Amino acid sequence: MNWVRCSRPNPRARLRLFCFPYAGGMSAYGTWIDQFPLEVRREIELCSIHLPGRDSNQSEPLFYELSPLLEVLAPVIASYPDLPCAFFGHSMGALISFELARQLRRRRIPGPVHLTVCSYRAPHLKDPHAAIHEMPDAEFRAKLREFGGTPEAVLRDAELMELLTPVLRADFAICGSYSYAVEPPLDCSITVFGGNDDAKVSRDELSAWRAQTAKSFSLRMFPGGHFFLQSAQVLFLRVLAQDLKDVLRRLAAAS
Repeated sequence: MNWVRCSRPNPRARLRLFCFPYAGGMSAYGTWIDQFPLEVRREIELCSIHLPGRDSNQSEPLFYELSPLLEVLAPVIASYPDLPCAFFGHSMGALISFELARQLRRRRIPGPVHLTVCSYRAPHLKDPHAAIHEMPDAEFRAKLREFGGTPEAVLRDAELMELLTPVLRADFAICGSYSYAVEPPLDCSITVFGGNDDAKVSRDELSAWRAQTAKSFSLRMFPGGHFFLQSAQVLFLRVLAQDLKDVLRRLAAAS
């Protein structure tokens, strides 16, 4: 299975950015590199993580718990040892990227030098929302509509939803079955992005990520809800590019 896809391979890159999808997410990040400023674009290689059940991995078995997924992902990331890496994850992707960083540390494999997470409460906080992966279809679709990441045309397309629902339920099961284990903070900087109008994740829940790093921490809020990275994409990508410039600057200073 092809887990990692780089739309613009960059042999001159100094940093590889692995991007992890939100629940049900496909290859939503591939075009971002074209929207970064030239000084960032020429030093970054952006790679999207493609999970089972979507795109050309559609026939692969789905994951319903995080631990087995991490067992597969850790050696995949470890097979890219040539560059320092950073992780980016939105919603479910934030949880996967955080726990993957801890899994790599447990295995004494070099992990990310920086972690950017979006629209997901700090992992040590209890989720106040009911798990949705076992809800009846009508309630499940209503929750998807609340989150705002699934186009209305898709939600109204019965045939398409029949194809997507197993993937969505599996992804939400990964989040719903998650149990946090206490470990030392990560030895990488963390940036957290959130939407001012996100009804699912509060600013305080985002700010609590500070406890998960022994390095620098920053929090930036954007106009919009849970999927602000779509509704405020131009501003979001501008800030993300600046964040990556800061990471590159720190790498240069440490070399």
